[in-house]
Amino acid sequence: MKKLLLMALMSVVISGCDEKKAGLASKGEGSEASAIEELQRENEMLRNDQDELLSTLNEIEDGFREINEAQGRLTVARRGEGASARERIKENMQYIQQTMAQNAELIEKLKKQMGEGTKKSKQLQHTIENLTAQMEQKTAEINQLRQELEAKNIRIDELEQQTATLNENLNNLEQQSQQQSQTINQQDRQINAAWYAVGTKRELKDHNILRSGKVLQDGFDASYFTEIDIREMNQLNLNSKKAELLTSHPAASYTLAKGANGLYTLQINDQRLFWSTSKYLVVQVK
Repeated sequence: MKKLLLMALMSVVISGCDEKKAGLASKGEGSEASAIEELQRENEMLRNDQDELLSTLNEIEDGFREINEAQGRLTVARRGEGASARERIKENMQYIQQTMAQNAELIEKLKKQMGEGTKKSKQLQHTIENLTAQMEQKTAEINQLRQELEAKNIRIDELEQQTATLNENLNNLEQQSQQQSQTINQQDRQINAAWYAVGTKRELKDHNILRSGKVLQDGFDASYFTEIDIREMNQLNLNSKKAELLTSHPAASYTLAKGANGLYTLQINDQRLFWSTSKYLVVQVK
């Protein structure tokens, strides 16, 4: 496009020179010197006009190049998701709109510069028309891109809403799962909970655990018992040379073993079987 505009400007300059030469031919030698000076001044003005027009054209072409690059960045950003991608889209769209406005102003400036020139050029007019058409095409592309982005923003908002709903549902499910886990753990502890008490005959009577030769009658002192998880206890050191189980437990499920120091230890061989008849263990020691 620069070459076309340069050719158009050169045709204007050549046309002006030809007309000046024709004028010189029709005048006498006396006025030849002043005419040459006038021709030189006009040629200088034409060169200045040409430089200004080329500068304007360079700015317009740079603007279109930057717009194309920004469109490319928009295409890349549209493939992304999240707030950062939308922010890049917004910034590039603003840049495109600003550059488009600048290019529109430059094209109008180019038209004005051509209109103020002393000579007209069909080629220059054609170049400006092409720039105007390119501007209109680019405006249509940007409008289409804006519509696509607006539609995508709507879809992104919908996806974010769906994601928020999904996260809320997941949080609810997690809370329900935690509550269920707590309930299960609580039930599990209750299922596997047992209590034992070890004491002398006097101690057991004092806490109403042993009364009238019977064990665990109504009103016994529950605070005297120690709670355990039956899965975690397989033996109990009784620290006594005499020991007797007052509660009923299957004989095959345990062993009362005396150690080298002569002190008894209750060895639970089958935890489930041992606690199957009673979740309370009472051991009387001396």
